[in-house]
Amino acid sequence: MLTLKALSALLTYPSRELVRAIPAIREAIAVAGALDGYAMAALEPLLASLSREDLYDLEERYVLLFDRTRAHSLNLFEHVHGESRDRGQAMVDLQALYEGAGFSIDAAELPDYLPLFLEYASTLPEAEARALLAEPAHVFEALRERLARKESPYAAVFAALVALAAQAPEASSFEALAEIEETDPNDLEALDRVWEEEEVRFGPGAATAECGVDSLAAKVRQARRPAPGLETPAMMGPRTVFTHSSATDRA
Repeated sequence: MLTLKALSALLTYPSRELVRAIPAIREAIAVAGALDGYAMAALEPLLASLSREDLYDLEERYVLLFDRTRAHSLNLFEHVHGESRDRGQAMVDLQALYEGAGFSIDAAELPDYLPLFLEYASTLPEAEARALLAEPAHVFEALRERLARKESPYAAVFAALVALAAQAPEASSFEALAEIEETDPNDLEALDRVWEEEEVRFGPGAATAECGVDSLAAKVRQARRPAPGLETPAMMGPRTVFTHSSATDRA
């Protein structure tokens, strides 16, 4: 789904390449036709901001919003597993899912970094992509709500992801999301306190024999139980890179 590739780009760290690609991203979303007029209009403030505002201001805002506040983290399992040791195994399973499809991560990001996840989903047939999005849809909705309270234009990206999911998140799925304190990104003491967590291990030897979409779905669904590019590289931010072992273009 080309729309997912465009949304992935919008969630990457602002860069000059991303700014230059905004007209192409806007056109791709419109041509793909996966979003209705309301969702497309909701994205326009973010598109306009990225194309017109000073790059340094965009970078600072992004860091304060996503990198210094766990409540808005772009790492999916931060919201699903929090400090649970299940997080490490879920990370291994997700990386195995990518590798099983012939992809490897060539970036300094964890496998659950949302732009990476969306980049992978964009290569799937539409029905599979929508089904995959449905599993963390409750996380997308929680992020949409938190960002909307801050009047952030990024909230529209998460609203679009919820709209693209095969089914809306169930109300009960929100109750077991990891409790994450919303902190002032300028309050360094609060940030230190919130980011303190147990060591999470993942890597060789930690994986189980079971992997794939069903396994990933099971990992994401753990949050519901009461336990504890475009074809142009410019659309992809510098922090999100996939390499494919096959010569076939799956996008």
